[in-house]
Amino acid sequence: MAVFKPFRAIRPSADHVKGVASRPYDVLNSNEARHEAEGNDLSFLHVVKPEIDLPVDTDPYSDAVYEKGKVNFQDLMSRGILNQDPDSSFYIYRLTMDGRSQTGLVGCCFFEEYFDGIIKKHELTRPVKENDRVRHVECLNANAEPVFFSYRGKSSINEFVRHKTTETPEYNFIADDQIKHELWPISNTEDIKFITDAFKEVPYLYVADGHHRTAAAARIGKKRKEENPNHTGQEEYNYFLTVLFPDDELKIFDYNRLVKDLNGLSPLDFLTKLKDSFIVSQYGDGDPQPTMIREFSLYLEGQWYRLLAKDGCWDKNDPVGDLDVTILSEKVLTPLLNIIDLRKDNRIDFVGGIRGLSELKRRVDSGEMVAAFALYPVTMEQLLTIADAGEIMPPKTTWFEPKLRSGLFVHDLE
Repeated sequence: MAVFKPFRAIRPSADHVKGVASRPYDVLNSNEARHEAEGNDLSFLHVVKPEIDLPVDTDPYSDAVYEKGKVNFQDLMSRGILNQDPDSSFYIYRLTMDGRSQTGLVGCCFFEEYFDGIIKKHELTRPVKENDRVRHVECLNANAEPVFFSYRGKSSINEFVRHKTTETPEYNFIADDQIKHELWPISNTEDIKFITDAFKEVPYLYVADGHHRTAAAARIGKKRKEENPNHTGQEEYNYFLTVLFPDDELKIFDYNRLVKDLNGLSPLDFLTKLKDSFIVSQYGDGDPQPTMIREFSLYLEGQWYRLLAKDGCWDKNDPVGDLDVTILSEKVLTPLLNIIDLRKDNRIDFVGGIRGLSELKRRVDSGEMVAAFALYPVTMEQLLTIADAGEIMPPKTTWFEPKLRSGLFVHDLE
């Protein structure tokens, strides 16, 4: 049973929303965020990437950064750019990218369910990033950005959402990246009861994007519970900001790999060794984008190669061993290139498929990297199966698009 509750969102008015809305904190580095927010003092990047308003050499994990985010948030509130809704509501949030829409429900989830296994994860978190989100939320005393969750879709919820989205949305804008964003507040008592009751019948929620924010929210809820002798379980800090999407509306993009060297092998020797596990052939003039599982594309010395994994390279009885990212690690990265820890080895980098294969080619052709591997994306069913089994995917396996826009709604922990 999933607990899902309405909340009084802090959010911009419709005439300010496009100026406020920003990309999430974790898809831009500090320099990119600084450039994107330039000339726009409403951008929510001033709250979620506040180092952009401090000297360039500022440590992004310093106290000054978190304090600056708080000051910027309070400034948006004092100027009336952000205001808190008078009543608790759910919100329907629809994103449309390249003609494909995904529609989620915005509300708050219960932190205890992260520890109880009702909220399921598929990735490990890095302590430094988790600690960063804890400090950011604690300083603001608010969840500034939602977590992106999924659930196995229910026809009753789908029909409710479909009906409500025939009405005129309160927000309706196209961001600079051409993604359309729409929002419908749901404050009617009967509608709120329907949503709350409907999710009581949903057995599990799945973290799609935002593992660090989820872990941080759970830590904060647990800490505040332990520090409050009069804890009842109804306090606002027990809940954190989420958007829940049905699984069949989501699309996972490929997450590709670049390597800086071939571990002392010549390109010819490397290609020869690949033939132990793959059928290797050169691409002609066709598109080198992989079109099915077990198919990889390698860019090396100005040439695209097709790598088709041979039978026996994967474990079909293991949901993690069955993944293409695992095949690549176990047959190429570890044995041939001596890249063992994907989280720590600085000889490997990762590029979301949204950037296209041209980005892989560019970085190899520039001499920054020596080779690139393009993969076929995992499916939502694979993600859910792995999470249900209590397993963990290798790092940098899933890339979701479109990303949730930040600044559309904030959850006050008080």
